[in-house]
Amino acid sequence: MNILEDLNGSADLKKLKISQLSALAVDLRSQILSVTRKNGGHLSSNLGMVETTIALHYCFDLPKDKIVFDVGHQCYAHKLLSDRKQSFESLRSWGGISGFPDIEESEYDAFSTGHAGTSISAALGLCYARDTLGQDHTVIAVVGDGSLSNGLNLEALNASNQKPNNFIVILNDNGMSISKNKNGFYKLISKSTTKRGYVKGKRAVKRIFGNSFVTRFLIRCKDFLKRVFNKNNYFEKLGFKYVGVIDGNNVKELTNILSRVKNIAKEKAVLLHVRTTKGKGYDKAEENSSTYHGVSKNFEQTTSGFGLTLGQTLSAEMDKDERIVAITAGMKDGTGLFQVEKTHPDRFYDVGIAEEYAVTLAAGMAKGGLKPVVGIYSTFTQRAYDQIVHDVCLQNLPVVLCLDRAGLNGEDGKTHQGLFDISYLSHLPNLTVFAPADDNDLAETIKYALSLNSPVAIRYPKKGEGRFATQEFGTGEWERLTEGKDVTVLAVGPRMIKLALNLNQACENKLSVVCVKRVNPLDQKFLDGLVGTVITLEENAIKGGFGQAVKCYLADKNQKAKVFGFGIKDEFIPHGSVEEQLAYCGLTVDNIKKIVFNS
Repeated sequence: MNILEDLNGSADLKKLKISQLSALAVDLRSQILSVTRKNGGHLSSNLGMVETTIALHYCFDLPKDKIVFDVGHQCYAHKLLSDRKQSFESLRSWGGISGFPDIEESEYDAFSTGHAGTSISAALGLCYARDTLGQDHTVIAVVGDGSLSNGLNLEALNASNQKPNNFIVILNDNGMSISKNKNGFYKLISKSTTKRGYVKGKRAVKRIFGNSFVTRFLIRCKDFLKRVFNKNNYFEKLGFKYVGVIDGNNVKELTNILSRVKNIAKEKAVLLHVRTTKGKGYDKAEENSSTYHGVSKNFEQTTSGFGLTLGQTLSAEMDKDERIVAITAGMKDGTGLFQVEKTHPDRFYDVGIAEEYAVTLAAGMAKGGLKPVVGIYSTFTQRAYDQIVHDVCLQNLPVVLCLDRAGLNGEDGKTHQGLFDISYLSHLPNLTVFAPADDNDLAETIKYALSLNSPVAIRYPKKGEGRFATQEFGTGEWERLTEGKDVTVLAVGPRMIKLALNLNQACENKLSVVCVKRVNPLDQKFLDGLVGTVITLEENAIKGGFGQAVKCYLADKNQKAKVFGFGIKDEFIPHGSVEEQLAYCGLTVDNIKKIVFNS
């Protein structure tokens, strides 16, 4: 019998007996596996959170009570148990439901999330709004151990030692961010209550005395001694009643604990520390949870060509120069820097989900005489903007920023698009911004960037589109790929170069297609000779992007060129395939022909 089939929302879940919840967990995992296999998505994190999510829906009055998921990549069971079971098959598809919490999608999603570190701050904000307006619901922040060490969460924890009542933080401890956690704060919170002796001791007492009053008395004595001797219980000092460690994959135990925690929270905020297994219920994901953190359709495991190129190129350059170091922020696999960890572990630094720290750490290293390369996704680099401005560019330090996943990012949607980096980087003094055409071009760009004594940012998408660049890299001069007379197409990045070449073919090969390798500074020598019609193509916000920079330059020079700029719409682009997103933004051959050539 499939219990999930008979549920039509969180209210129906409460009608079940606690003894039925384990079977429901099996149904949820089956549905998550089925849809993720078809659509791709975040697998390991969602499988690990099934029982905890069931317990939350069972014990709390949703959507009156509010849950804020940190990052949000663990919300699939939440969506199935709320009001999106019927639409779950559309997960991450164009027009379907998002893979992350979205306030526009459902009232059960209390806060839209997609980046780590926001949950505790946002949840506290919801608490203060509730108390100011005289409301009485409970607010719960669900945060992973990797996200807890993010600066924003630490600031929220530390802002006051008086936390509001009816506020619960659930710390989902699985020892992972995307890759395995290595940070000191994680080790601190896990040390005292997750030691093997502590856990085995509790189990032994239960095995000998069962659930008798003797068991309860001995465990209370043990917990009391733990509190006495563990004087560094930081959560208690930050205004929380600390409860833990609880098996987050034991739905019966967790439901009982949450029922008590709900009452405790009426008098004092609670931090409930649960231990879960990432990838729970799917052997391959349990054994290699980082590989199955985010999967493609049919669970295909592929590493992007650009990520592989970064790792291989950097490893080779580090063989030649002992000053080169590599830094990432909890995403060594996605960026390809796992290769550097293997070849040069003593010069590889994974700082966890702490992008701001990664950039300023690199600045300090550069000032000390090293050549740091920082690999972070474009969407997460946004978080380190001030550090790029103040700590890197202001001091003109030789830090190389490698921005993976630049441009549209398909099914991950609004929170993960890398559509603003050209706009927020190109106006910074001292910073050179490159957009390699292909993997060979990326390798040459990295080598050149390491030879400079100034800041560099290199942006590129997850996957390439073939080989385009043919001439030697030089200093990043623009390369003319086809010859034409009256129309010049300036294309930034692999997808736009491919689009430009397709446009040229549709226009009977009459266009001059140019590969823009260096976005900032502009190739002024090339622009000074431009006349006629100019088309700019970029996978970046049209506002403040490459096209506007070209228009301003040509206008200042009083050059007689008519510029048509094409880029990303002035809005947050929803999830779907990259092809659907490009079409939505008008980045198609037919649309460009219609606007430029009226055909």
